[in-house]
Amino acid sequence: MKSLYVVFNQLIKPYQDIGLLLFRLGIGGMFMWHGFPKIFGGIEKWTALGKTMGTFGIDFAPAFWGFMSGFTEFFGGLLIVLGLFYRLAALLLVVNLGVAFTSQMVDGKGLMKASQSLEDGFSFLAALFVGPGKYSLDEYLQRK
Repeated sequence: MKSLYVVFNQLIKPYQDIGLLLFRLGIGGMFMWHGFPKIFGGIEKWTALGKTMGTFGIDFAPAFWGFMSGFTEFFGGLLIVLGLFYRLAALLLVVNLGVAFTSQMVDGKGLMKASQSLEDGFSFLAALFVGPGKYSLDEYLQRK
């Protein structure tokens, strides 16, 4: 059994960067999907979303905070897909998801509702350390 495990790892290791590309396309694309109605929803949508910051005692400019959340989800997802400014985008998404998780827990929605924010946040936290892989614009621009 151990040798089968070793052989499997040796077979799949050369494709590590393809795995990172698939991760970027999947999760980045989904964040663009979720962020699209938020970023293009207009001031009413931004204000409703931005009121979440009240959880942290930040009651001013809810439209700004809502816009920034939608911006982070949509354009952060796009940057993740492209592998451009990847670590910065991952960091912004970790913060955004931390706010979402905390506000959902404080509002009493429970871990069943808040778990998606927590899971996605951990995914982007790991991505921050792992990097975008060789099939990314960051890698391409570093080689130039």
